[in-house]
Amino acid sequence: MNRTQREAAARQIMERTPPPVPPELYPEVVRRGGHLLRRRRITLRLTYLLLFAATVAFVVWALMAHPWVEPPSETTPPLTGW
Repeated sequence: MNRTQREAAARQIMERTPPPVPPELYPEVVRRGGHLLRRRRITLRLTYLLLFAATVAFVVWALMAHPWVEPPSETTPPLTGW
């Protein structure tokens, strides 16, 4: 099967009318779709909450630890010229 034949077969498949969906499936599909949307919304909210909590924790740590300041020297310099 060459490229033109494959394209013709794909066009025939896409031009067909889709088969009718049984009406008794509609309530189940709506219920599952609503469940998936709720799960996605909850996941997104928890992700944003976790990101916000991590940001607040980092800001509090940075304000308390001052990582941008050079730590004090552990030893004293030698006294010369006394």
